[in-house]
This record gives sequence, structure tokens and C-alpha cells, in this order.
Amino acid sequence: MSGFLQVVTTVDDEDHAMKIARQLVECRLAACVQVEGPIQSLYWWQGKVENATEWRCSIKTAEERYDELEQKLRALHPYEEPEILAFPVDRGSAGYLSWLSSIVRPTS
Repeated sequence: MSGFLQVVTTVDDEDHAMKIARQLVECRLAACVQVEGPIQSLYWWQGKVENATEWRCSIKTAEERYDELEQKLRALHPYEEPEILAFPVDRGSAGYLSWLSSIVRPTS
């Protein structure tokens, strides 16, 4: 079974993470969003090394919903250029993937 993604983003505080998670699930762009943190991120930004405390959102969705999910995520995200990475789900339990599909299928 294919056609599913896990999309990852990070944000600057737990409130932003939970707001993003709730909006994506309520809009059925995600079947589930796991929020974890705090985590420490060390990265280059605008010519210097930055260190930030962040929260990670792991978003489960269908590949066909990715463009709409990214657009919504960018609208909700507090960062100028957010991390948005999508990883294909190669395999998963049939029951879980069936549930995921039933939640995120596009509405007509």
C-alpha cells in the first residue's frame, strides 16, 4: 500500500505546534499529528549559526493532500521559511493505513 506521507515541521513553541496540529486535523489534511518537544536545533540562518528550542510536528497524511497541506501549513507557520519535509511511507499496517485514508480523503 502506498500514497501516504509523514510530513515534519518544527516551530518555536508548544502553543504554535498545538495550533498547527489542531488545524490540520480539523481540516482533515492530517489524520494524526504528533507533537514532541522541546528539542534543541542548531542550524545556519542568514549567515550565522543559530540555536533554538523547538517543538516537532509529525504529520500523517495522504500524498494527494500534500499540496493543500503545505499551503495550510505555510499560512499557519510563524517562521519566514519553515522546515517542511515529506517522507514517503513505504509500508504500514493495513488497518492503520485504511484508517488514515478514511480521514484524509478529499471532500467533494
